[in-house]
Amino acid sequence: MAKAAKTIKIEQTGSPIRRHESQRATLVGLGLNKIGRVAEVEDTPSVRGMIQKVQHLVRVVDEK
Repeated sequence: MAKAAKTIKIEQTGSPIRRHESQRATLVGLGLNKIGRVAEVEDTPSVRGMIQKVQHLVRVVDEK
């Protein structure tokens, strides 16, 4: 039986307006595109790096 993957719930708190295009693309990659949206993503090193890149635009709501 496969292990249940750990997940992170993140919420977008800042606007991508007037931000670099790579930061906008990172938000889309995380499944976010509007303020207040919440996405649940798998907890992997690459996702942690994406969150670190846009840490001023998102907040971690819950870690499971």
